[in-house]
Parts: sequence; structure tokens; C-alpha cells
Amino acid sequence: MSAIDDKWRQNQWLGQPVDEGAGSAEMSLPDGRGRVRDFQNGSIYWTPEHGAFEVHGDIRVKWARCGGHGGFLGYPVTDELGCGPGNGRFNHFEGGSIYWRPDLGAHEVHGQIRDLWAQLGWQAGRLGYPVSDVRGTPERRGSTFEHGTITWTPQTGAVMLPKTD
Repeated sequence: MSAIDDKWRQNQWLGQPVDEGAGSAEMSLPDGRGRVRDFQNGSIYWTPEHGAFEVHGDIRVKWARCGGHGGFLGYPVTDELGCGPGNGRFNHFEGGSIYWRPDLGAHEVHGQIRDLWAQLGWQAGRLGYPVSDVRGTPERRGSTFEHGTITWTPQTGAVMLPKTD
């Protein structure tokens, strides 16, 4: 039994493994760090540093678009979890987070922008949920939230700009 199998037994809503009969229950990943097993409704990733965590749905799609385990977000460090207000969901990854809500979609937040947003109370704080990914250049980045924006430059670090109506 592996940690991925143990996690699957706790999350059988993921469905059956899609590799049944393929000869390999788990796949080693090219970086040599992790392993994965795909299921009908998601995937479980494992690393020796963090253990086994599931990723599914729109968060999984956004994470894949950001490069998956080989991208800047890296491996998952939490399962997908629910959060409020609203019907929000999130996964934390080694290099950031992806938050999702049905009416807003999935958006990634990372770096000092994520750090400041966390200090301000995450999605339950004054800024609410992200409504954009972190975007910009190495000299200036920003992320828009329901009730404001966080910008970042090397000179100022992360700064919150409240929404002005």
C-alpha cells in the first residue's frame, strides 16, 4: 500500500483509477521528486516532503495551465478544501494558491501578493476573493480582488489599493 492508495481510500469520490490494467498504479514524475495517480475525477500527487494530496475540478485545470507540478506553483500541499464566504474552494501549493468560486472561476495568487493577502485575512478579509491571476512583468505585478488590488514592485513590495467606486 502507498500513501496515494491511502489517500484514495479516504476520497473515493475521485472515482476509479484511470490506469487500471495499464500495468502501473502510480507514475514517477520526471523531476524525480514526486509520484502521481490519476482517477476519473482528479489526481493524487505525493512527495516525500509533503505527503499525498488531491487536486480536481477547475482548480486542477488552472494548476495545469500554470505548469502543474513543474510550474511555479509546484506540488500541492493541501487537498482541495472549502472556504467561505460563499461556496469557495482552494488548494495551496508549494509556490502559491489557487482559489475558486463558481461565479468567479479559478485564480492563482503567489509571492508577496499572496503573503499580503494572507495577512489581510485571505478571502474572508477586506479584499475578498481573487478575480484575476497575478499578472504583469518582473518589475511590476498585480492581482485584482473583489474589493481592491494588490500591486508589487521591487521598490515598494506588496501594497494594497482599496477599490474605489
